[in-house]
Amino acid sequence: QVQLVESGGGLVQAGGSLRLSCAASGRTFSSYAAGWFRQAPGKEREFVAAITWSGTTTYGVDSVKGRFTISRDNAKNTVYLQMNGLKPEDTAVYSCAADTATARLRVGVGDYWGQGTQVTVSS
Repeated sequence: QVQLVESGGGLVQAGGSLRLSCAASGRTFSSYAAGWFRQAPGKEREFVAAITWSGTTTYGVDSVKGRFTISRDNAKNTVYLQMNGLKPEDTAVYSCAADTATARLRVGVGDYWGQGTQVTVSS
């Protein structure tokens, strides 16, 4: 069993930065791939980025490439999403998820999900 808790969201002006954290409990978290998703009001949940269990391979959607970076520290059981150059269209609730494979995360499937953290970008 893995429990995920996100933090680091908030209100930021366009062009600013935030770093989201996803803290996991459970001794096996380091064996799971992890990903970040977001859901804006009135829209479906969207895949943002994923990282393999080892951290050696990452994936991201085109809209965030060059601005967002996913990383993990398995010693701390934490996955991060560094978000730079934020835009108003990045406003959403950001959630993290863990699964056995990044391929599943990339199509929106995850074994474990956090509750989410709100990110609001003002223009």
